[in-house]
Amino acid sequence: MSFCTDTMEIWIFLGKILNVFKIVIPILILAFGAIDFGKAVVASKDDEIKKALKSLLFRILAGAVIFFIPVIIKFAFSLVDSFTGDIEKDYTVCVNCLTNPGGCK
Repeated sequence: MSFCTDTMEIWIFLGKILNVFKIVIPILILAFGAIDFGKAVVASKDDEIKKALKSLLFRILAGAVIFFIPVIIKFAFSLVDSFTGDIEKDYTVCVNCLTNPGGCK
C-alpha cells in the first residue's frame, strides 16, 4: 500500500482535532477578549483599554491562522501535484483526511 492509506486513521484523527480547534478557538477568543476588554473598561484607564485591544487583535490573528491551516495544508500538498499515479492518489488521501475527516475514504 502507501503511507497515507496505511496511516489513514491518524490523518482522520488529526483532521477531527483540527475541526475541534476551529470551533473552540473562536469561542475562547471571544470569551477572553470580552473578559479582558470588560476589565479594562471598568478600570477606565486608557492604557489598559489599549492593552486589552492589542491583546484582542493578537488573539483574532491567531484564530485566523487556525482557519488557514487547511489552506496551507492543501497548498503544501499541491506542490506534489506534479507527480501522477500512485503518489497523487496517496497525497490526495492525506489531504482529504486532514481537511474533511468525515468524508475520508
